[in-house]
Amino acid sequence: MKTMVLNLSGPMQSWGVSSRFSRRSTETEPSKSGVIGLLAAAQGRPRTAEVDDLAELVMAVRVDRPGQLLEDFHTARRPGAKHSVLSYRHYRADAAYTAAVAGEDALIDALSHAVVQPEFPLYLGRRSCPAPPNLFGGVFDGVAPEDVLRDLDAVPWQAAEDYRKSLGRTVFLPLARDAQPGEIGEAAYDVPVSFNPEHRQYRVRLVVRPDPVRVENDLGAESTDRYLNLAQEA
Repeated sequence: MKTMVLNLSGPMQSWGVSSRFSRRSTETEPSKSGVIGLLAAAQGRPRTAEVDDLAELVMAVRVDRPGQLLEDFHTARRPGAKHSVLSYRHYRADAAYTAAVAGEDALIDALSHAVVQPEFPLYLGRRSCPAPPNLFGGVFDGVAPEDVLRDLDAVPWQAAEDYRKSLGRTVFLPLARDAQPGEIGEAAYDVPVSFNPEHRQYRVRLVVRPDPVRVENDLGAESTDRYLNLAQEA
């Protein structure tokens, strides 16, 4: 088994799971369907292509910078229509995530090549959110996705100096990963069965949120708020 790391950072990104009709929401972290869609695009798979092999990848995500929620209000009118269609679209602005996906060696090798030289343009959830130039974060052999994300020497914290200065001396980075057999987790309806626009299908996966990654932030300020310190550790 190999694990590939993806650096998901940019001015805007959007990871919708339950978006419907006029309100298009985003999750607080990348969805599995969004990451698989990015990998399928990198390989040049059309939307009608099968993605069963990609859906079997094991995924974990580390929230390096949560960013801020951004709401965009849209109006659109078809030619000849009397009324405009209104919609609200949500994004994570100035956020940074580190994702890790694991699978069979041959598949991860093929995906890593595709991410470096993609067939189609790559986006962070929506077409208006292009992927960063440093998207590819490397491949690790024989290490589980969660363990890779806990190794800050191998996979550094994506945090600019000004952001680090705004935080405390100790920072906790949330983690989310696919549940292992027998584990209890929260349900996420974001595993793609088909991306076909005429018949999109998804199935449920269980997501576990283990202890966060503790980071010693040498640029942070000392906090004397005991309640805040306890809340961050919790």
